[in-house]
Amino acid sequence: MNTNRTLASVGTVAALAAGTIAVTAAPARAAGYNGACGSGYTVIDKMDAGNSRGTIYLTYNNGWNCVVTITNTPGTKQFISAMVERSGGDWVEDEGNYTKFAGPVYVYAPSSCIDWGGIVGDKYIRMIEWNDHCG
Repeated sequence: MNTNRTLASVGTVAALAAGTIAVTAAPARAAGYNGACGSGYTVIDKMDAGNSRGTIYLTYNNGWNCVVTITNTPGTKQFISAMVERSGGDWVEDEGNYTKFAGPVYVYAPSSCIDWGGIVGDKYIRMIEWNDHCG
């Protein structure tokens, strides 16, 4: 009887391993992006949030641009900011002392240029990383 249990266990482990491989191999979204912008948004760009403190993600869905800034040290309360604007417009920004991320922030700008960026760290230093994106 012990032999049957062992064989069943080996079969179960093999099935779990195969399932894990299939899940790992499936492309879902950019590494580190948390899906905060919602369903249908695709990561189109990303950048460092200053001294490798985090990553700023730019996503897009049908004319809407969304930015989320994610810290590399989740659980640690620190200043985090996410910002986006239609070039020449007003910044839409979420900032505060967060433990995981800032955002999402959105701007509708089909076929236009946008500026986007974020901060992780001391808000008084204002180490702002920003970039433009046209599309």
